Amino acid sequence: MGKLIGYARVSTRQQDADRQVSDLLAAGVRRDDLYVDHGVSGTRASRPQFDKAVESLEDGDTLVITTLDRLGRSTQNMLTFAEALRSRGAGLRVLNLGGGDVDTHTPMGSMVFTVMAALAQMELEIKRERVTDSVAKRRAAGKDLGGRRPTFTDSQIRAAVRLIDAGEPATQVARDLGMSRATLYRRIRELPQATAI
Repeated sequence: MGKLIGYARVSTRQQDADRQVSDLLAAGVRRDDLYVDHGVSGTRASRPQFDKAVESLEDGDTLVITTLDRLGRSTQNMLTFAEALRSRGAGLRVLNLGGGDVDTHTPMGSMVFTVMAALAQMELEIKRERVTDSVAKRRAAGKDLGGRRPTFTDSQIRAAVRLIDAGEPATQVARDLGMSRATLYRRIRELPQATAI
């Protein structure tokens, strides 16, 4: 019987993979055979630890992941990947797929994987539609769409300095600009010395 090679991934550096790691270890993956990508999106073609995990697979080995979205986003990519593993004599095991553990080494597991991969892609597309619809509705209503806050020019910061010098409270000036007082003071310190007032 081959080895179990575990793979975990979190999309941002602020997230941790502890839950995935503990599930993989509980499934029988040895810590030495565990690969974890931190701060790597599932949409990226190259995921360093994922690539190493796949390279380490030999005939009879099984790649173990906790959920299907750790593998990728598109049904076609997931199915192509599962077929590539099969052609190398390796399998894929998904611990939490459809309420159970699915292993592509078996015909039933392979069929369930195919159906669930298609459902995962459909779910992603439905979420994308909802976000697009929500943004369109907020835009039509003239509401804030969030995102990156506007950047302020040096001349705007100099104007803020003039208001503060004229007696306006710094807190109010910062609020009117849409920034915190600390950010306003930082931007004032960053002004070129020749133009600072």
